[in-house]
Amino acid sequence: MTLAASRPLPLSGNKLFKERQSDDWSQHLEIMKIRLLSLAFIFLTLPFFSTAQVAADPATSSIKKLRVGVFAPLYLDSVFSADGKFRFKQGMPRFIVPAVDFVNGAQIALDSLNTNSNQVQAFIYDTKAYKASVDHLIKTRQLDSLNLLIGSVKDVEYLQLAEFARAKNIPFISATYPNDGGINTNPYLVVINSTLKAHCEAIYGFLLQNHGADKVFLVRKKGAQEDKVASYFKTINEPDGKPLLNIQVITADSITSAILKKRLDTTRQSIIVGGSLDETFATSLTEACYELREDYSLTLVGMPNWDGFKNLVKKDRFTDFPIYFTTPYFNNKWDDYSKMLTNGFAKKYKGKPSDMAFKGFETTYLFTRLLMAYSGDMMNHLNDRTFKLFSDYNFRPVLLKRDNVVPDYFENKHLYFIQIMNGATSRAW
Repeated sequence: MTLAASRPLPLSGNKLFKERQSDDWSQHLEIMKIRLLSLAFIFLTLPFFSTAQVAADPATSSIKKLRVGVFAPLYLDSVFSADGKFRFKQGMPRFIVPAVDFVNGAQIALDSLNTNSNQVQAFIYDTKAYKASVDHLIKTRQLDSLNLLIGSVKDVEYLQLAEFARAKNIPFISATYPNDGGINTNPYLVVINSTLKAHCEAIYGFLLQNHGADKVFLVRKKGAQEDKVASYFKTINEPDGKPLLNIQVITADSITSAILKKRLDTTRQSIIVGGSLDETFATSLTEACYELREDYSLTLVGMPNWDGFKNLVKKDRFTDFPIYFTTPYFNNKWDDYSKMLTNGFAKKYKGKPSDMAFKGFETTYLFTRLLMAYSGDMMNHLNDRTFKLFSDYNFRPVLLKRDNVVPDYFENKHLYFIQIMNGATSRAW
């Protein structure tokens, strides 16, 4: 282990952030207290905190040391007092849970890269540190020696890291932010969590290949996000000004079965695309389709965030009625790498890894291995499948204007169709 980033990390698994039964809560707090005291000591005595470094072998000491930075909003200055004491008596605050889980997964990935053929030094950066913000780190040139940036960041920090990556010709892997942030002409930015436009492209591709002769409805409500979804489908469907598919748009603040029934045909299959990211609207649309399922042949496809809507994943809410959505991530968690993470998480953090931990593990392992294999030329090997873990990725250059020569960024275009039915999710296509 070597020393690296700006603050100590609260080494805690996802279990530690959830309410527990009263009989084991005192034991849970005692475990947390021991960890936090040791972390507070590290914070008070050392300027930086590290993840892991692959041990250097004397026979390979001439190999160039590769340096990886992992960035996440840990808010440690808010969680710890100036003297290193933990501020929250009832456990970790929920607003830091996703970032901490992402970093915990990244740490286990780095620990697993224990090989004598390469040397990697990893650094964890708290992007919400008061005195060591991303802007400060860039201006003081503390990031100049990095060979790879991995971030679970958004907004200002996302833009700052992307601009730094472009200026220094360093790959920046955006692991969780499903947005390009308005960035252009940045061939060193890699977006893993596909943008909303990419999801619309995938849904449209599925419709074009499988339902060209069926009735297709884009059902939406009024709103800026809904306007954006509708414009994506219109642009994709009319590349030369003429529609390839007859997509009918239905707009209503709240969808009912009566509204849909007026447009459906009992003799033909109908594809309903839920063109809204709003949970209330998604629920009402699903209810309307569910009421009509016995009289009409319906397929309901929602937006990528529908898997997080509570009503849609309730076991007995929409019995035997499938709801489809797209996602760039798929993992049945039966493979050896998933078991490695699960076992490592239980041993190190006394809990079970969340989805964010899996994302931190996969992103850090995959792209660190790519860096080790193709140092200096990693961007030309983004789709190398040698080091695949869970998900399939297909990184393609995005050209926001047709006459662009330099890619505006690289984006993962491989999306899975997932089915929600009876409270469970499974891969559909």
